[in-house]
Amino acid sequence: MSKIDPNKLLISSDFFSVQGEGISSGIPSYFVRLGLCNLTCGMSRKFTNNLLKESALADGEIFKGDLELEGKASWTCDSTSQWLWRGVNQDFQYLIDQWKEQGIYEDILDGIIHIIWTGGEPTIKGHQEAIVNFLKYLTETLPGYHPSDLGSWLPCYNANFKIYNEIETNGTNYIEQSLFDLIDQINCSPKLSNSGMTEKQRINPEAIERIKQHSNYQFKFVISNEEDIEELFRDFVVPFSIPLKNVVCMPGLDSQTDFHERTQFVLEMAKKYKFRGLTRLHISAWDKTLNV
Repeated sequence: MSKIDPNKLLISSDFFSVQGEGISSGIPSYFVRLGLCNLTCGMSRKFTNNLLKESALADGEIFKGDLELEGKASWTCDSTSQWLWRGVNQDFQYLIDQWKEQGIYEDILDGIIHIIWTGGEPTIKGHQEAIVNFLKYLTETLPGYHPSDLGSWLPCYNANFKIYNEIETNGTNYIEQSLFDLIDQINCSPKLSNSGMTEKQRINPEAIERIKQHSNYQFKFVISNEEDIEELFRDFVVPFSIPLKNVVCMPGLDSQTDFHERTQFVLEMAKKYKFRGLTRLHISAWDKTLNV
């Protein structure tokens, strides 16, 4: 795994698919998965450090960390095989070339296809700087770009293009103004105690309040039982006064085996607690959690 260079993108994987979770479910999207994360859900730091000395998991291989195996967590991060071992510092032009080769460049510029910044954790400081620098580079390569015409390099000032950026974050890092202004949608997935992370590790009040300042955000929770719902209300919704219209819950599942039963559970809970109940479309369609 390379170190973060703010003048490159530390990419673990990137692919064109359809958003399978949250309020953008069903929208064609290009996912840019950045390496490294500040949390190790399902795993202790010592365990993670030992893993770094080993070879990577195969794609789709189910992985259980030590905290899950010891009963201290009920799940392990499903993208561990991506952000923990992989990651190559790519020049900014790399993504643009990928979009052009796949014939989706114009659709991304028009906002028909969303850019999804995910991870790992894309709000790690170095990643924030790199995303901002990439978007500046992208804007400067747009057809007809001229600084004197736009008055600013910010994409939002160019009425000819409607680039739509979503960022997926665990909500533990404060999003700096330079990136905050460029993001069209914040998808925050706070971690509950079933992640095995301590309260101090997974709850950053300043970062959560920052997200609430955005005009378009959602707090997205994965739930497996009613105790999870009680916890998300106790630790997040109530203390941070998060409007229920901005709360999304999905079932904790990673295969099609119990897809319908788990989805029904979430929808029944949505009726009871009045949050938005959704499912995980990519699992329904492809029976996979990653890169589909």
